Parts: sequence; structure tokens; C-alpha cells
Amino acid sequence: MKAVILLSGGLDSSTVLYQARADGCECYAISFDYQQQHCRELQSAVLVGKSVGVVQHQVVNFDLRLWGGSALTDDAIALPQARSLDEMSQNIPVTYVPARNTIFLSFALGYAEVIAAERVYIGVNALDYSGYPDCRPDYIQAMQEVFRLGTKQGREGQPINIIAPLVNLKKTEIIQLGNQLGVPWELTWSCYAGGDKACGVCDSCRLRLAAFAELGLEDPVDYV
Repeated sequence: MKAVILLSGGLDSSTVLYQARADGCECYAISFDYQQQHCRELQSAVLVGKSVGVVQHQVVNFDLRLWGGSALTDDAIALPQARSLDEMSQNIPVTYVPARNTIFLSFALGYAEVIAAERVYIGVNALDYSGYPDCRPDYIQAMQEVFRLGTKQGREGQPINIIAPLVNLKKTEIIQLGNQLGVPWELTWSCYAGGDKACGVCDSCRLRLAAFAELGLEDPVDYV
């Protein structure tokens, strides 16, 4: 069974890749260089993909800085730092990139149909304060219908299924799952800042560090 895995190189997507392998899938990874501030994550995506032995790893290039709208693609929008977990849970954060997962899933769908894949895996997670509208179960359900209606495979009764195994898991549960699957955390990258070491203060770093700490584990990634 062939599967396309959206692989950012972060904690969630890396766990999903290892889950796809555990599910018996022949894994094809797809990553995106959209001129994000934290393009360092792509190095990790390549390393994590190699650690699993993906059949193929596509890195798609396009520029979402053309219109910005997010702290990850617009220098005029400050990256939130040192926010509490309660603050993170209040509103959709400025790190939300407009329509990003819709764009990503569209590329993944085209790739999947060409290689006759049966599944597309994505590491969206609706819990732990993320707040992103395109990481929620109702969004995934809607995109599944797009996959069915918008492809030859879907119209012929063989729709490509979206698999989102982490959508209802807490970050601590994702780490526990990754440990069971053997995910090499030292290869992953979650930081939104653009440095060579993780900043430790952006929302993504704080969520990650808090989850490792809650489990009594040490995050092996280097922090400033």
C-alpha cells in the first residue's frame, strides 16, 4: 500500500511518518519550501525521511512570502515569544499561515494520484493550544470530500484517504507514540525561529518542551 506523508521535519509529522511505516505503507514523503522563516526544518525533514528509508522525497518550492499574512512568512509580523500555555489557547495565533494545509494537501493529492497511492498522511493536531483552523477534524472531513470529488480515483470509487492519526492526541501522547515507534527526536525540528539552534521561547518550542518535561524526558534537540 502506497502512502504520501506530509513531512515538515517536526515532532508531529515525523511521528506520522513512522506510523505510516508501522501501518505497512510504502512511504513517499513530500515537504514544502515556501520561504518560511524556519526553513531549517527542511534539513530535519530530509534526515527523518532517510531514517525511515522513504521510497522518494519530494521538496516542493513556492513563495508564500509574496503576500505574507503570517509571522512565519512576513517580517512585519512579530513571532510570539515566551507566551504561557493559557495565552496560546486564546485565539488563532499569528503563526497561522493562511490556507497552508489546503495548499499542502492539494500538492499531496496530486502526487498521490500520480503514483496511485491509497493514503495521504498528515500530522494535524487539534489539541494542545494550536488553535489552527486547518488542523481540526471538521476540516479534515471536508478535505476528504474534496479528495473524493476532485480526483479520477475518487470518482471511480477508489478515493485516496486522508489519515490523521494524531488529530485527537495531546502532545505528550504524541511523544509517547513516537517513542513506541522509535522516532529519532534528535533529528526533528519544531522551532519557528530561523536560527541554527531552537530558540526555546516560540510557541512551538514551548509546547514541545512542556510535553517532554511533563513526561519526565529530556528533549535531545539543542536549544539556545
